[in-house]
Amino acid sequence: MENIATFLDHWLDPVALGIVLGGTLLATLLRCGFAEARVAMGKLGELLRPAFDPARAKAELARQLRDIASQGFLRAEPVHFGDAEFDCLSDVLVSRRSLDTLHAEHESHKRQRTEAARTAMHVLGQAAELAPVLGLAGTLVALGTMPDDPGEVSMTGAIAMAVVTTLYGLAAANFLFGPLAAAILRRSNREERDRQAVLDWLENGVRHAMPQERPGPQVVEGGHADGSAHRKAS
Repeated sequence: MENIATFLDHWLDPVALGIVLGGTLLATLLRCGFAEARVAMGKLGELLRPAFDPARAKAELARQLRDIASQGFLRAEPVHFGDAEFDCLSDVLVSRRSLDTLHAEHESHKRQRTEAARTAMHVLGQAAELAPVLGLAGTLVALGTMPDDPGEVSMTGAIAMAVVTTLYGLAAANFLFGPLAAAILRRSNREERDRQAVLDWLENGVRHAMPQERPGPQVVEGGHADGSAHRKAS
């Protein structure tokens, strides 16, 4: 406990932390704007929620395929299970009965998700770039508060704050904002890969569930497809 108290006493500086983190967040907000910052906060919130589960999606959509196979498109009801994209795709599939429309809707949802992920990564990248700058700013503030005739205690405190703010800036950039941006990228790539796999599975299932068109009897000139000739009435 004594070692922990000594560590916190040397390296935990609320003023330096406020300068670095508060300044970085404010500078990032001013640079990127409220809209992009809101998107970034939304993507960060998604990291705390369970990831997209392809097995659950297939299990839920299997009910949709069974309804289509047994009742046809006209009587089948859309299956919703709380996923915004696949709930929409289920509505489109039942109402329009078109695989091309299904792919178009998927691409629309995918574009929105990837654009949001890129925006969040851009915001976090700006924060990672600004954090060391604010660490340097905190260092200058600490050195600027040093009195003209400093004593040993005041000089030690100013130097300690200068070192800590620099450390906070580097740590925030490389151990907070940078890793969060990478986590959003990994989550986005994995989700799009899983969603595409579910969509391919769904498309294959719909093709098998669709009623197949039966070819009609072929008629050849002068007779039927089985070779029998027309009989003329006498």
